[in-house]
Amino acid sequence: MIHIPAEEFTARVEKLRALMNERGIDACLIYGDEYRKENLRYIGNYWPLFERGAVVVPITGEPFVIAAPEGEMFCREMSAWQDVRLLPEFNCVTVPDEIEYPQALYTSLTEIREGLQRGGPLRRLGIVGIDAIPVPLARKIEHHFEGVDIVDAGDLLFQLRMSKSANEAACLQEAARIADEGYKQMIRQARPGMTELELASLVYGECTKQGAESIPFCLVTSGERVNTIIGRPSRKVIEDGDMIMAAIAVQVEGYVATLNFPFVTGEMSEEQKAFIDILVEAEDRALSQIRAGGKQSDVVRAVKAYFKEKDVSAYDLYPPMHGCGLAEAESPYPDENSEALFEAGMTVNTDVSLFGHPHGSNRIEESLIVTETGYESMSKLVRHLSATWKAKRILSLD
Repeated sequence: MIHIPAEEFTARVEKLRALMNERGIDACLIYGDEYRKENLRYIGNYWPLFERGAVVVPITGEPFVIAAPEGEMFCREMSAWQDVRLLPEFNCVTVPDEIEYPQALYTSLTEIREGLQRGGPLRRLGIVGIDAIPVPLARKIEHHFEGVDIVDAGDLLFQLRMSKSANEAACLQEAARIADEGYKQMIRQARPGMTELELASLVYGECTKQGAESIPFCLVTSGERVNTIIGRPSRKVIEDGDMIMAAIAVQVEGYVATLNFPFVTGEMSEEQKAFIDILVEAEDRALSQIRAGGKQSDVVRAVKAYFKEKDVSAYDLYPPMHGCGLAEAESPYPDENSEALFEAGMTVNTDVSLFGHPHGSNRIEESLIVTETGYESMSKLVRHLSATWKAKRILSLD
């Protein structure tokens, strides 16, 4: 079974504590909710459902999880840590009402502070996810921790999450495998007369059957609707010759792999083929720059130089690579001036795209593991589609 074992969560906490020591942080609160789940999942393996959550990591002693009443048993089922406490401020995120849970055994921010102080002086509290905490909750934390220096510690988790372990890579590889199967269904079944929503439903069904924990998104636009960076599937009827821009993100044990490769329903025009030619070659140039020790900015420069050569720079709207992991897009997100280097074990997505071009808008995206000598693609399908396109200018699944 693909999962992150308990000992890996323990190791993550110890790495976090080493960074906390360097910054003089006595305790760290890692916040998360249903949408901003990545840091909370990394430290605690908890992914709240319409409530808030947190893991508190003291500089010494066992971490504990903060949850809310409706998700308590769900939290206990998922959590990497046995100590789960309920906080009324973490109740349902979508309403201003104070909901009564008469059987809930709540703790309080005061009790949390007092417990942390029993382990030693509490002079500095680091908060991860401070940008995602609602203002009223942030004010309550500030009030109950008055006299404690509260600092943004988000960079500590971004630093830890940058390179992936073998277990993390395995989760991403499984997510990519499932995404491949969903995309195959889309290419096989797409036909004029069906709606974008019908096409997307095939992806959801196949990916769920294959074992996806979640499908964070399935983007589908067609025809004139591809003239956008992202787009949800609609009731638009797909017509013969419509370019399809579709992207599938699949989540396994919290880890998200994404793929996108342009295709056309029905007859493909020569202009559409020429457009896809540019994207395929641009991604090849991006891939040629990925290796441990290489500059991340070289990927960006290589793609931008090729787009300039082909006179399509006007349709190049954002950098062609970003990190992937517990979020579909995470650090690194380099531009042309980045000095950061690739490291073996990093996981990144190519995201080579053109939008607003006269003959279509689309991207090629695949998840990769950086190696000492280059990269390993997690999507066998994207590599196969790229190879068959370069050989025959057709999209063949065989």
